[in-house]
Amino acid sequence: MLDMNKDFARYDPVWRKAEPYMRARKNDIHIPLSFGWAARLLQDYVEADRDVCLLAILLHDIGWYAIDMEDIIEKGFSGPNMLQSDVRYLHESEGVRMGTEVLQATGWDTDIIAQVCEIIDGHDTRPDPRHLNDRIVRDADKLWRFDVTGIAVACDWFKLTPHAYADRLEVQKGKLETEAGRAYATQTLTASRNALMLHVI
Repeated sequence: MLDMNKDFARYDPVWRKAEPYMRARKNDIHIPLSFGWAARLLQDYVEADRDVCLLAILLHDIGWYAIDMEDIIEKGFSGPNMLQSDVRYLHESEGVRMGTEVLQATGWDTDIIAQVCEIIDGHDTRPDPRHLNDRIVRDADKLWRFDVTGIAVACDWFKLTPHAYADRLEVQKGKLETEAGRAYATQTLTASRNALMLHVI
């Protein structure tokens, strides 16, 4: 049974310390939802490191806070090479810097901090994951998009209708890193299509 309250409570000091950095690029929606997906994936992959995965997903995108919102949308969410744009690399390096500060301030040891930052550094731009923890964080980072809320937020970023964005997700679901992640993406996207009446609209 998934106990999100327990997970939120364990990491409460990190949430509170990182909260000011969650006011960019809808991270105050994206990060909590992705955290929930990571907790769910960890039920399927119990051999993964729970602290590393949940801390990494909690902090992975706080680096966007250091970047101008217009640059985020214009340079990081458009064009054929958007995943290799300068702002993508910058949000990762800033995420490592800011994440390190948050984790040090909340008492995490250096080994955990190093593992979390290894995942944050390259979570968007590195072509391949390094290990299971990395795969779980990458999938959790994407799975929120398949739900109604994710479609509603992301279709605006990419200047697409909900229908067009859902069609794009049909392609992306096969690229998730874990078998469980791909199954969740398929189930969730089907439910979202029905909820949003995408067979009509």
